[in-house]
Amino acid sequence: MNAEGTLADRLYEAALVPELWTETCERIALEAGSSTASIFTIDGSGNHRYVTTPNIADAFAEFVRSEHRFNNVRPARGMERFPFSFAREVDIMSGQEFEDDPIRRDFLLPHGMEWEAGWAFQEPTGHVVVISMMRAKGMTHFSDEQLAHLNLLKPHLARAAYISSRLAFNEARSMTETLSMLGLPAAVIGDGGQIIAMNPEMEGLSPRIRTGAGDRLVLEGAGAAALLDEAIERYKAQSSPTVQSLPMAARDGIPPLILHLLPVRRAARDIFSRSMAVLAVTQVGQVGPPDMRVLCGLFDLTPAEARVARGIALAQTPEMIATSLGISLETVRSHLKKIMLKTGTTRQAELVLLLSGLNAPSFGGGPKDL
Repeated sequence: MNAEGTLADRLYEAALVPELWTETCERIALEAGSSTASIFTIDGSGNHRYVTTPNIADAFAEFVRSEHRFNNVRPARGMERFPFSFAREVDIMSGQEFEDDPIRRDFLLPHGMEWEAGWAFQEPTGHVVVISMMRAKGMTHFSDEQLAHLNLLKPHLARAAYISSRLAFNEARSMTETLSMLGLPAAVIGDGGQIIAMNPEMEGLSPRIRTGAGDRLVLEGAGAAALLDEAIERYKAQSSPTVQSLPMAARDGIPPLILHLLPVRRAARDIFSRSMAVLAVTQVGQVGPPDMRVLCGLFDLTPAEARVARGIALAQTPEMIATSLGISLETVRSHLKKIMLKTGTTRQAELVLLLSGLNAPSFGGGPKDL
């Protein structure tokens, strides 16, 4: 198994066994050529929860108690300017902002850190999830190659961080407790592909999602069902599925759903015995208007594919998208084929319908409003 696959397994293990996050952050930092690695979430009141490498833990503890947490421009600026990829702080701040930045001055530099890169996304229930990497004084800034490597890990980081944030980075002691703590519709898929546990929130999604013969999960919509079946078969074969975030289109005023598959790896099997995956569901647009940040944060689209998808969501034709992005029509069509494959749609009209509720984000208000 390659290094990316090994680290992805570790991320999914930590998602369900949060006590492993410290060691996992150290593994992320090592693979990214970073001095630190941190994951934190910000709720609507500005409260932070975080996991991090020990060498920056003191700085984080000071930061989350300070008023500076309300004045951090990085998350909103990053989502606005680099919604699809990791970026350096110097890419989203002016030279003067960088020099005058109180967070850098009061927290990062005093703890020996000079450079930062990160990525932020807003999950459908309104919380902002931030993945932050730092390099120590005396080192050069993150290279384009290092950011590109982080972008390859981005879908795994997003899913693992999202589920852990729902668990408040606390360890659950049992399968039932984990499903309860998630606060999301969720089910556990056994090694044979059958449903072995389901919480009341998931039961409440029937008939869109329900159990059928042989305790198999039945999804409304052939596209999502085919993607789920393919994922389960690949899990049975001990390989990673092509798609691990599955969309279900809106219907009759009911919002779209996103289904997230997390493989049960290593230590997580102590809690989820005889299980291959946990399936968690989010409703798009529960907090605030639904937007493309859902697509950026929780689907496996590349940055180029996400830009094309955004154009589709804005009712642009392939020709219009090609012109606006400065790429060929053939390239747009190539991206469209991959997007439809990953979203389980077979026609462009289906894709438009699926994405119609995920309009481009608008940012009004400051970071405190996050």
